[in-house]
Amino acid sequence: MLTQKLLLPAFAVITAVAAQSICSQTATATIDSQADAAAYTDCSSVSGSILIGSGATGDITLDGPSTIGGDLTVKNATGVTSFSSSTIGQIKGTFHLEDMTLLSSLKMSMLTAVKAIEFISLPNLGSLTFPATITSATSVTVSNTFLSTLAGLNVTSVKVLQVDNNPHLTEFTSNIGNISSAAVFNANGADLAISFPLLKWASNMTFRDVGSVSLPSLQVINGSLGFYESSVESISASNLTSVGNFATGVGSLAFVANTALTNISMNALKSVGGAAQVANNTLLNAISFPALVDVGGAIDFSGNFTTPNLPALGNVKGGFNVESKQSIDCTKFKAEASASGVIQGKFICEGNLDSVSSLGTGTTTGTGSSSTSSKGAAVSFGVNEAAAGLSVIGGLLQMLL
Repeated sequence: MLTQKLLLPAFAVITAVAAQSICSQTATATIDSQADAAAYTDCSSVSGSILIGSGATGDITLDGPSTIGGDLTVKNATGVTSFSSSTIGQIKGTFHLEDMTLLSSLKMSMLTAVKAIEFISLPNLGSLTFPATITSATSVTVSNTFLSTLAGLNVTSVKVLQVDNNPHLTEFTSNIGNISSAAVFNANGADLAISFPLLKWASNMTFRDVGSVSLPSLQVINGSLGFYESSVESISASNLTSVGNFATGVGSLAFVANTALTNISMNALKSVGGAAQVANNTLLNAISFPALVDVGGAIDFSGNFTTPNLPALGNVKGGFNVESKQSIDCTKFKAEASASGVIQGKFICEGNLDSVSSLGTGTTTGTGSSSTSSKGAAVSFGVNEAAAGLSVIGGLLQMLL
């Protein structure tokens, strides 16, 4: 009896010390089974990173800690079908899930803050169960998943937002107020509807293969803004005043190959740092930027439209290429390219063309109402679009022709 009385407290001390050691270790700890995960039950926090090993299978629940001091990674754990935690509220590193072919359930009941989210190659995960909602993250990447919704992810500001190759994702709404590096949407569900009701400024944004984009509060794009190969019918940013930096010539605006586009409404836009391009939008019959004064690169409009409305144009540092299959009046633009010096680069303005092309794409065909240079002499946009750190979103904002 005496021995038992002495041993029981000793075992308790040993258990407590072991638990404390698991909780406080700074090296990455590997969990290969639910039994391993259960060892963290008595941890209020974990100092280091946790890796769910590739040998783990079935349902893995990581309850106990409220904070992970490093990363939480589940990669190549192809046998894991469910991952959950009812206690983790913060991950100070990256929450990384990748190559989990059987994962069909992801439930993080308390999670609200992470440094970065990387969900990649999750072909069986249809939704996220984040009832507390993640509102803080500096970077969010969701790529090549089965997700049909990103409900539960609603950060207020972000550095990088990359959402691509999610074929079942048809709607995305976010309360993000600013994007400090870049946002990219590419190859998601057919007619993906995107809404940023509170977004006021962003560094770079590119939209490819989307159905609609709502930017009612957007005021400033510090870098480039582009819409490509989408089914969007109307693009409106009524409060947008500037794209890029006119002084440095950085940052372009592009609308390219949007086959259903019939309207562009950016009536407050005054300045574009680099190139302003509208090209190959089959149904777009009119181009109007009534407040646009300064363009640091080239103006490049080609398609089937009437005379562009640019009444405030005051300084175009690059070339001017306007080509349309309809009849257009080039008189005003020609005057701005000569005596007034408004247009400083090479000048091309032609209408009634059988075919049209953008700057740098070869000699145009057909006859036009006015032209003062050949296509071969067209000026380069001359804009530095490859901002440092944007390699993660390969091909972003390739507007230089």
